[in-house]
Amino acid sequence: MISFKRGATSRKSQVFWMLQISARYLLLCLLPAVFWFCPHLLAQTPFQFPTANHYLYTPGADAKFLAPTEPDKPWTSGGFGCVRDYSHRMHAGLDIIHLQTNRRGEPTDPVMATADGTVVYFSIRPSLSNFGNYIVIRHMIQGMEVYSLYAHLSAIQPGLQVGSQVKAGQVIATMGRTSNAEVIGQWRAHVHFQINLLLNDNFAAWFRRYAPPGEVNYHGEWNGHNLSALDPRGILLDERNGKFDLKTFVNSQTEFCRVLVRATNFPFLRRYPMLILSNPTAQKEGVAGYEVSLNFNGVPFALMPRAESEIKSRAKIQLISVNEPLALANPCCDLVVKRGGHWQLGNDGTHEMELLTYQ
Repeated sequence: MISFKRGATSRKSQVFWMLQISARYLLLCLLPAVFWFCPHLLAQTPFQFPTANHYLYTPGADAKFLAPTEPDKPWTSGGFGCVRDYSHRMHAGLDIIHLQTNRRGEPTDPVMATADGTVVYFSIRPSLSNFGNYIVIRHMIQGMEVYSLYAHLSAIQPGLQVGSQVKAGQVIATMGRTSNAEVIGQWRAHVHFQINLLLNDNFAAWFRRYAPPGEVNYHGEWNGHNLSALDPRGILLDERNGKFDLKTFVNSQTEFCRVLVRATNFPFLRRYPMLILSNPTAQKEGVAGYEVSLNFNGVPFALMPRAESEIKSRAKIQLISVNEPLALANPCCDLVVKRGGHWQLGNDGTHEMELLTYQ
């Protein structure tokens, strides 16, 4: 009896061992095929959703992902672009709607860091910004520096400080309804989420010099005007499709207009050298200025160095070209305006170029 049981156990062990080897061999054979047909499984996803609301990835569920401005407005009014005031006002982020509330109907959703990074700023004085309570985090993504912003928060995570290192998915705050510009109803409580390039290290000094009388900058370099917003929805969808690369995403923006600036040593060039294009003439003769390509939201996504021999004007800032169909399709943008049948830089365009090149 004892001999029989030992033999049975031995045979069972051998069979189990053979099954394990076969399963591992089968898995090794199948993995290449799986990743060939599903390349997104191998793709890096440097950005994560800032809340547990992932309805962006559910077909037809956009209304569960974004908070509209009013009950009778479409979900698109909570998205990125010329979506406010009948397409005449820009919204530079995503308003990701809440999933959970407490007994009083207040949102309790945790807000999480979209990627590994460093907290560079937070404000807990909601009366000083239309962002209300907000946090800014610096990230280095694929060698490129970007800044995420989380606004309308009810509370900052205890212990979080400027300089704190955070991991992707780490809770940094609780969703809320704070703002100094509007009353955000409980039904549309959300986190306003942005992914940005930083325009200038010297924003505070530029603001003191150029701001209209009476305007005050309470937030130093982390004022929203110094953050040039990319489309977070496009980024998250590109990641879902398994083809995301940050530099490629920025470089692939559609050109709204191109502006020549007679400046050669401004901070943006040092922060984003990967956006500077090659020009053999300027390399040989020396750089006298840059042609800056802007998307419809004013993001400088490509900078072409120009030699003196290539520049036809002595103007410090000069509009070179305008994508007229895109300009007409985005009436919220005041980068350029058409007067007397001719395009020229608008107030926003002039201010942005002055800020971009300020030293």
